[in-house]
Amino acid sequence: MSNKRTKNGFSTLIRRFLPYLMRYKHILIFDLFCASLTTLCELALPQIMRYITNAAMGGAATLTASTILRLGALYLVLRIIDAAANYYMQGMGHIMGTHVETDMRRDAFAHLQKLSHTYYSNTKVGQIMGRITNDLFDVTEFSHHCPEEFFIAAIKIVVSFVILCQSSVLLTIILYACIPLMVLCCIPINSRLRETFRRQRQQIGELNARIEDSLLGERVVKAFANEEMEQEKFKQDNQRFLAIKKQSYYAMAAFGTTTRLFDGLMYLVVVVVGGLFLVNGMIEAGDLVAYMLYVTTLIATIRRIIEFAEQFQRGMTGIERFYEIMDADIDIFDAPDAKPLEDVKGEICFKNVSFEYPDDHNQVFTNVDLTIRPGEKLALVGPSGGGKTTLCNLIPRFYDTTGGTITIDGKNIQKVTLKSLRQAIGIVQQDVYLFSGTVMENILYGRPDATREEVVEAAKLAGADEFINQLKDGYDTYVGERGVKLSGGQKQRLSIARVFLKNPPILILDEATSALDNESEALVGQSLQKLAVGRTTLTIAHRLTTIQNSDRILVLGADGIEESGTHQELLAKKGSYYHLWNTAAALNQPL
Repeated sequence: MSNKRTKNGFSTLIRRFLPYLMRYKHILIFDLFCASLTTLCELALPQIMRYITNAAMGGAATLTASTILRLGALYLVLRIIDAAANYYMQGMGHIMGTHVETDMRRDAFAHLQKLSHTYYSNTKVGQIMGRITNDLFDVTEFSHHCPEEFFIAAIKIVVSFVILCQSSVLLTIILYACIPLMVLCCIPINSRLRETFRRQRQQIGELNARIEDSLLGERVVKAFANEEMEQEKFKQDNQRFLAIKKQSYYAMAAFGTTTRLFDGLMYLVVVVVGGLFLVNGMIEAGDLVAYMLYVTTLIATIRRIIEFAEQFQRGMTGIERFYEIMDADIDIFDAPDAKPLEDVKGEICFKNVSFEYPDDHNQVFTNVDLTIRPGEKLALVGPSGGGKTTLCNLIPRFYDTTGGTITIDGKNIQKVTLKSLRQAIGIVQQDVYLFSGTVMENILYGRPDATREEVVEAAKLAGADEFINQLKDGYDTYVGERGVKLSGGQKQRLSIARVFLKNPPILILDEATSALDNESEALVGQSLQKLAVGRTTLTIAHRLTTIQNSDRILVLGADGIEESGTHQELLAKKGSYYHLWNTAAALNQPL
């Protein structure tokens, strides 16, 4: 399944964002109702002042103390209503925005889980982190304030227009003519704002990626004494961010200055035109006071929109970057008629399989035919880049073939569910990844519903129980980020315990011991031998001494499978495997 990429213009982004907002439409509707109450309460004050001024101009008999007290009581009630409505807006309105942000982050993370290796090979983790954290923080404010602020502005503009037209249609039209003119002047500046915020978010992602890369590789940095070089790289990225921030503030300054000029123009219209109308008896004094108060209210509204413009653009940028994740193509997916893979025996067949990487179209192999019997111990050897790991990665569908089919027990792997396929396969890699947590939590990753006793049994089978019990807190010992507190051999045995707990019928060992010292290799090798019993096992090895007892050895090269046979058979052929074996022996290395 592949998502169609869309051009994320303003209207497209809003249309795609609305379903998230509409999940909380009941909160939104009541929030807008409260916004209308606060707005009407605010618009009542100019009317009260207009009445008092006109009454006072008519003589003392017209304006009495009881009238003023009644108006004061009315305004007090309106302010109490305003306070209650504002409390709901500030509380539930922001909570609604937080729900929207949470939903979007959940969907983004779920989509990221479905993306293939290709996406992660071409995208920096720092950029992804920025998109699902910082970018979506701004969506909370956007979700709440965007409908609210524009709704309030619309009420104030429309209601004020109707009220003011009752005093002077001509003055009202002259005054309101300033608004579309201001909008026309601000649109290009607004576009600049959005572009600078987009670039700003992009550069924040680059900064995150730079920091993550440097901190995770801090041992290498210190080993090569390259702290100054890392600081210089960070300085360059930081300066780029500073330059982009400067551009955004220049755009904001231009936006603010433009609107302030139009503020002054609206006041000027009321003072000059309104004053001339008053002199010529075309408007009453109270009406002019009301005009000035309404203009103040309109200008305050426009300023709020201006102040919100930065948040609005940040929110739009956050939404845009969110949909850049959601629009990333899902390359590996379940077929509509996919069935669970059940009762797996472990026969794997490659039928005329070809593969090239989708991003650079690098052809790895073509027309590979291979049948692996249930329970067979198959080893893959050959020079680096020969396609050994790629061949194994096709079985759990980390990548899909570009030609041919792969079957397990006669079932096309593209016709079975991904979850059941990957549950049937255990993988032990050279580069072990342990999650930040305890020993227990890392082993449990193999089967989260397992009991503590089952975890301990898996650790014993992996030869890990002894060293685990010697740790400070045993199975509850914190292993550090990426298992930094453990040795390479200890981490590898934990990864094997994970697979023991998972208990899959198919096993892939991807150079699982090549990075270990001799003692650790021997211990891990014993664990792997136990793990392979009764399972279809594919072993990728550079150390040929570790795979001598395999049922079958395949030599992979530029032309695919170059040789196939047992250790003794391949030596007797005196071909590629014979050459690899003798080269290793001559160099006294277990290649």
